[in-house]
Order: sequence, then structure tokens, then C-alpha cells
Amino acid sequence: MKIYINGKFYDKSEAKISVFDHGFLYGDGIFEGIRIYEGNVFKLPTHIKRLFKSARAIMLDLPWSAEEIMKAVCDTCRENNITNGYIRLLVSRGEGKLGLSPFSCTDPQLIIIADQIQLYAPELYETGLKAITVPTRRNSPAALPPMIKSLNYLNNILAKIEAQKLGFQECVLLNNEGYVAECSGDNIFIVVDDIIYTPPCSSGSLSGVTRGTVFEIAKDLGVELIEKNLTRFDIWTADECFLTGTAAKLIPLVELDFRVIGDGKPGKIMSSFGQEFNKRVVKDGVKI
Repeated sequence: MKIYINGKFYDKSEAKISVFDHGFLYGDGIFEGIRIYEGNVFKLPTHIKRLFKSARAIMLDLPWSAEEIMKAVCDTCRENNITNGYIRLLVSRGEGKLGLSPFSCTDPQLIIIADQIQLYAPELYETGLKAITVPTRRNSPAALPPMIKSLNYLNNILAKIEAQKLGFQECVLLNNEGYVAECSGDNIFIVVDDIIYTPPCSSGSLSGVTRGTVFEIAKDLGVELIEKNLTRFDIWTADECFLTGTAAKLIPLVELDFRVIGDGKPGKIMSSFGQEFNKRVVKDGVKI
């Protein structure tokens, strides 16, 4: 495997950054998780646009243009002969002095990894996931805005630990007001009377690229989709529920907090959206 760092490729064992890099010391940096399907880097311009928004939010000046970063992503896939897989793009603040101030860092690091990923077992896409609501609350937008895709993922990791210790692969996080925010790494949707509902990003969720694709599919298929605050009750009593994410794609959630959702099987709307999503991932993006 070859890892891209600032314009050069390194063997996995030789790919290194400084221990004084503030991305390592303090989680000071941003990232994107991107998928490639049949040689098509899905929604690459959308991912890079979001990267630049995250950078602006944390006052990290990127010395590369969007075009240069997209080329680097494609080059990394070609270098590793990856036509179907997962791409992790990171930008750290760079090496600096000990201490929280980012202004001692002058050399941001662009790191790109292209590899394989399997977030959930294939059979779960047919039978559906079971999840539990965890005590850990989602970061408040007034503290660390979840809209920033930062290298600091401890909020999500703590939630994942709680879920897995209880025997669940996935969990639901609430915000400080008690409304549903998102899952440990995925956005969440429910279906009630053939209408799709999802929490607004202001509830504490990331503006996911796959989430945005669901909005596009809903518009094209003529299915009503509404953003509104959701409670656990709304999920428990929904007709369908599904999660979305770059690594997860679209996957049904059939049980939350030991309550069966709908008939306990993947729903018809989620299934139709999944089929449409699979058509788009090989066309909407940048060919390597």
C-alpha cells in the first residue's frame, strides 16, 4: 500500500508525520471519508467543498486548490490499483510547539489513504441493524460544531464504546435537548406514512454527503422529505428507519432500544432508495 503525503507516495511502513504535529497532539485537523465505485470517486467535488468549509471553520488555510486535492485523490487510487474502496483524506494543522495555540504551526499535512472498508456485515443489509440509545450526548453546535468533520472523534468513539459494550454495533445519540442527533457515524432517517423525516443539521448532525444524496433521490422520485426534530418515540413508532453514511451507504435499522421498528424488516422506501443509490455511485463523481 502507498500512502500520499504532501505530493509524495510512501510505503505504509514509511508513511510518517511528526509527533509534534498538532493533528496528533490535539486532534487539530479535518478529514473526509470518500468512496470509489468501479473507478468513479463518488461525489468527489462535494467532499472537497465540505473539506474547505471545515478548514474555514477551524481557521486552517489550505495551501492546495480544490483541483490539486482532487487530482491527489485520483492519483492515490491509481497508485494503489483501487477501483472499489474507501478513501481517507486528512489535513492536519502540521508540526508546531507544545501548547494549544495553532499559530505556531506553518506546514499543514495532506494525507490520503486508499484501501478497503466493510463497516457492517453484508447480511445486515438484508436483515437490518439493531441499535440502542446511549447516554453520551452529541457535541453541542455551541461547543464543537458537529458540522466540522474534525480529527477529534472522541464524542463518537465514546458512544460507540457504550453501544458495543452492550452488544450493539450501532447507537443513536441525542442532543442536549433530548432530540435525535445522529448515530455514531451515520445520519438517520425514518419513514411515516410514506413521508421521510430526518433531523436537521442544527440538531447536532453532520451534513453527510450520502444524506444529501438521499435528498436528491427523494426529489427525483417524488417522495416527500422533511427535516424536523425527532425523538426516540418517533423512531420507535416509525414504519421504517434507515441510516446513511459514506462507509455504510444505506442500511436499514429494524430495532431501537429493544423496540421493533415497523414490521422488523427493511422497508420498501429504503429498498427503492438503496437501488437508486447504487445506480448513482458509479456515475456521479470523478473517474480516475
